Amino acid sequence: MPSPQSASVKPSGLKSMTGYAQAHAVDSGWSIRVAVRSVNHRFLDLHLRLPDGFEPVEASIRRIVRERIRRGHLDITVHCDPAQSAAVSVNREVAAAYLETAKSLSSQFGIQTEPDLASILRLPGVIGPAAASLEEEIERLDVLVARCLIESLDRLDRMRAEEASHLREEMSARLLRIASLTDRVEVLMKRAVPAFARRLQERLKELLAQALEPARLAQEAAVAAERSDISEELARLRSHVHQYGSLLSGASDVGKKLDFLLQEMQRETNTLLSKTPGVEEEGLEITRLGLEIKSEIEKLREQVQNIE
Repeated sequence: MPSPQSASVKPSGLKSMTGYAQAHAVDSGWSIRVAVRSVNHRFLDLHLRLPDGFEPVEASIRRIVRERIRRGHLDITVHCDPAQSAAVSVNREVAAAYLETAKSLSSQFGIQTEPDLASILRLPGVIGPAAASLEEEIERLDVLVARCLIESLDRLDRMRAEEASHLREEMSARLLRIASLTDRVEVLMKRAVPAFARRLQERLKELLAQALEPARLAQEAAVAAERSDISEELARLRSHVHQYGSLLSGASDVGKKLDFLLQEMQRETNTLLSKTPGVEEEGLEITRLGLEIKSEIEKLREQVQNIE
């Protein structure tokens, strides 16, 4: 049976992975309620709770969810109750078990109150749609559940988009902070050029004193020169910050990309910090600023874990 057209429509925009929504519908003697709860997860992790006899509906539910959701742990619960005009059945064995347990507990604890029949009928598994009626109506119920599910997912999307809007504002502020700290590091780097040069000269003197082979000497000199310059790390860090900001204002399904960029930003910052020790006062300040950048990156990583 073809799915409703709206099931294939996936709204664009940044979304969080946390939210809750439900929808309810009554049609042809059936009352259906679908509740969806979502929390963060690295992949799509779908858990279904369906009434007895609704196994044929599961495939449709999973297909619709996969078309709408990319990541997150989702708990989807479907409730089905017959309307007043629908046929119902009572599971007498289940009801008898509940009654027997109630009487046993009353005897054990000396409680004189008789079990309430109305309460017993509301317990899980006691009353439900007649089996024959459910089998005949399962196709109609499939459509009704799909309709409720889509409505629930639409509401969930709106909630997740609203939360993502707040996350975007917070992350954008942290990106600006990282960009500002990077600019300050660059200013200090220019002031520290003489100190970098002195350190390079000292290293070259050490290498020349070791009487190394020309090829080895050239290799060691290149490494020493590379470790005396952090301009490439700053350039790559700026590039990652720019890409991160572009993804924040773009389409959905960017959580994994954002997480990857943060890993790269962390790597560049670690390299920058490894090059600055021993570069006099400017080096100490660069180290302090680099540690602040790392702190902001860690806070971003905490926030991005909730982005789809």
